[in-house]
Amino acid sequence: MNIEDLPKDKKIILFDGVCNLCDSSVQYVIKHDKKDIFRFVALQSELGQKILNHIGINPINTDSIVLYEPGISYYYKSTAALEIAKGLSGIFTLASIFTLLPSEIRDFIYDYVARNRYKWYGKKEVCMIPTPELKAKFLE
Repeated sequence: MNIEDLPKDKKIILFDGVCNLCDSSVQYVIKHDKKDIFRFVALQSELGQKILNHIGINPINTDSIVLYEPGISYYYKSTAALEIAKGLSGIFTLASIFTLLPSEIRDFIYDYVARNRYKWYGKKEVCMIPTPELKAKFLE
């Protein structure tokens, strides 16, 4: 898939495909994405690398979640997480209250968790393979 072929009406979450915390988070988003607005791409995939290059994020130094809205904008680190939470159903819309904190403080906490995620939650040898029912939510 090329950048031009990305769905324009979906928000694309780029995530670490070998991180257990990230995998759990993706599963959680899928379960609570009642409006079907999110699609997923592993940062390690060819498409993930293309998207990062397209929006100008250095793929070598990326250990963060990225939310990309094709043709509109992208969000990184804690801001991406909060934007994703706003799109979920239920109580997660309340997460927007954390936008009152300066991004430097939010990102400091985010970076601390990101640096320790493999130690705390473990790491897979390969990226997750979606079930046939979920395959449409993952872009290749």
